[in-house]
Amino acid sequence: MTSTDDAIWRNRFLVMNLIRFAGLIGVLLSLLLWQGDTFVRGGTIIGLPLGLIFLVLFFLGPKLYAARFREPPAK
Repeated sequence: MTSTDDAIWRNRFLVMNLIRFAGLIGVLLSLLLWQGDTFVRGGTIIGLPLGLIFLVLFFLGPKLYAARFREPPAK
């Protein structure tokens, strides 16, 4: 491996972790929206579906991103 290959894989690893971190932050903010008074007094039900969407992003986002770079590509 050359240093260019190492840099590419490092960047892909960082993006995968950023996707997971964004999902985590989204879940936490959605729970806060749903149950807390921070954004809307008394909370709002919109936080529940948003939280579920971000939860799917947290678990499946890095896996789907990594699947783009498999060699040979998955069928």
